[in-house]
Amino acid sequence: MLIDGMPVVGAGEPFSVINPATEDIICQCNMASTEQLDQAVAAAKRAYPAWSQTSDAERKRLLHEIADRLEQNADELARIIVQEQGKPLSLAQVEVGAAAGWTRYNAELEIPEQVFENSDTRYITAHRKPLGIVASITPWNWPLMIAIWHIMPALRTGNTVISKPSGLTPLNTLRLVEIINEVLPKGVVNVVMGEADIGNAISSHIDINKVIFTGSTPTGQRILSNSANTLKRLTLELGGNDAAIVLPDTDINQVAESIFNTAFLNMGQTCAAIKRLYVHESQYEEMCKVLANLASNQVVGDGLNPATTFGPVQNARQYQLVSELVEDARRNGGHIVCGGEASSEPGYFYPPTIVSNVSNGVRLVDEEQFGPVLPLISYSQIEDAVRMANSCDFGLGGSVWGSDLELAETVACQLECGTVWINKHAEVLPHIPFGGCKLSGVGVEFGVEGLLEYTQLQVINRHK
Repeated sequence: MLIDGMPVVGAGEPFSVINPATEDIICQCNMASTEQLDQAVAAAKRAYPAWSQTSDAERKRLLHEIADRLEQNADELARIIVQEQGKPLSLAQVEVGAAAGWTRYNAELEIPEQVFENSDTRYITAHRKPLGIVASITPWNWPLMIAIWHIMPALRTGNTVISKPSGLTPLNTLRLVEIINEVLPKGVVNVVMGEADIGNAISSHIDINKVIFTGSTPTGQRILSNSANTLKRLTLELGGNDAAIVLPDTDINQVAESIFNTAFLNMGQTCAAIKRLYVHESQYEEMCKVLANLASNQVVGDGLNPATTFGPVQNARQYQLVSELVEDARRNGGHIVCGGEASSEPGYFYPPTIVSNVSNGVRLVDEEQFGPVLPLISYSQIEDAVRMANSCDFGLGGSVWGSDLELAETVACQLECGTVWINKHAEVLPHIPFGGCKLSGVGVEFGVEGLLEYTQLQVINRHK
């Protein structure tokens, strides 16, 4: 780990980092103790006064320098991602490139100041001040990208950071924090490893002022509960079960590839991937056939093999859940159009799987599978599709597909989710706020709105 600019071996329990393509142990690590977490918080607290007073221009310059170093170490970072997360190398390279680009975008974001009143008697302005210490807790699906999403706006606004990566994919985040520490003063960004005990200690720590978490809804609920005594700020990007509605008379051949790519992005292990597809009964069989053809053309294998287009599920637990949901659908009358059989070879390989003849009430539709399986649900009336899409506890993203853009927008406005895309899905952009409703989260990330979640509003009311 890295605490106060120095490498530190965890004093907690040992654990193994597993390559999901081979099930081989990459390396042994140690979790942090709660005492080491306290040391990291103390380091961040010492670094805070100087960092929070660093000029705006200097913080911009330093973030650009971090981006430079990410690009210089891109090959190393991408290979680490493939080995611990499993995605194909080409996708890992995209992740690293996007991480550098996102860093540069945050460097150039302006922190707004506002004049509320400038009258004969008073001058009232709004200023944005950093919160203090921000803790980032990140998942295993996009381990470098999401760490960047959390850390860079925190730094841009003058906060210091404690990063806790997933124990399943800690290595690229450790390398990221090493790179950051080559640029920034010691203690500004620290990294600790751990699971529930360290996560609980972070979310209840009196000296941590904000937690930003991306991950499951149950863990997010626990963080929310633990943070109550300290009233710390929270940004929670939680589970999703995104629905996509294909309107009648849509050109199936025109949209199918985009639907496939955004359902199976990162082997379906993306919060805002399409996880339920509602197709009008007149085109249902055609859509099943076209998507199955696309799935059958994927090359499933180790991400370091240049021929691979589709990597493994990241971990044994998720692999088992995917298998379990497909078998439950099969038992309940679902038809496995393609895929549906786990590999007998080493590695957590599960082929892209299309399941038809299912509907709401089947676990594969009702639960977030977070893996390489897409259920297709037939509907007869658009109102039925909207009702089924909204009959869900999650509300992260959704999409509407069709050539009638006016109808598509009308349907989009009826969906209960934070972002609705039309004729696309899962597009997140650094300048566009992103967040969910219902059990999909609290707060937003990205853009000025996301940046301001790392700040405290201070109003200065001056008498003239």
